[in-house]
Order: sequence, then C-alpha cells, then structure tokens
Amino acid sequence: MNSVFDVQKTIREILLKVVDNHSLEQLNKIPAGFSNNIIWNVAHCISSQQVLIYKLSGLPTIVSEEFISKYRKGTKPEGDVSQVEVDEIRTLLSTTLEKTENDFASGLFVDYNEYTTSLGYTLKNIHGALDFNNYHEGVHTGIIMSLKKFV
Repeated sequence: MNSVFDVQKTIREILLKVVDNHSLEQLNKIPAGFSNNIIWNVAHCISSQQVLIYKLSGLPTIVSEEFISKYRKGTKPEGDVSQVEVDEIRTLLSTTLEKTENDFASGLFVDYNEYTTSLGYTLKNIHGALDFNNYHEGVHTGIIMSLKKFV
C-alpha cells in the first residue's frame, strides 16, 4: 500500500508548489469559462479525501463539517478566500495525508460503506477508496494546471 501513499504524496507536493507560487489574487481568480478557481480545487481535494476515506469508513473526519460542506462536490466558490484560509488549506494538504497514512498503518480502517461515484465506479473498501482518491486528485490537479494558464 506504500505506493498509493507515495502517489498521493507526489500529488500533494505538486499542489503545495502551486499554492506557494501563486498570489492570493491568482488563487482566487475564476477565469472566463471556468466555474471555480485554483484554491477551491485544492480544498476540494482535501474535502473529498475526507469523505471518501473517513466518512465512508464510518470514522470522524480530520477537517470540520463546515470545511467539507464548503468544498464538497457540487459547490463553487462563494467569494474570495483569505490568506488565513489559504494557509489552513496549505497545512491540511500535509496533515490530512500524514494522518491518513498513519491511520491506515495502524489498522483504523475496518469498515467501509460501499459508494458508487458519479463516474459509476463502486468503492467497496478502503483500498479502492484510496486508489480512487488518487485518481480524483489527479483529475483536479489537471484542472489546476489548466487554470494556471489563465490567472
């Protein structure tokens, strides 16, 4: 299972670099033709990971329900995020990954509530959820790379 965490670590490092190399204005800008911005996509990765891995395992999430609601599937930015929020999102990129990896290693993930994604793929256990989460974060990393061209 180390490879699944290595992949997520690489994705999260890419996202950290994007956050670190863009101004608050750039992170918040929604270019024409897009419905969200860079920072929403980064936070959405964190929110979705918490739902896919923790909630569907019947475990408490690391982030707040408010955070999950703000960045869950189907939402879009309702205004600019502050630098304080960007700093929190930046920190969560690392802390949520580290905690998930440690929780997995300690055997915390026992149960899993089967879930069919909007793509029609059914997650049946934590292993499938971890794999799908990497796919999902990869998709949003691609969207972020597109957004970078227009900010």
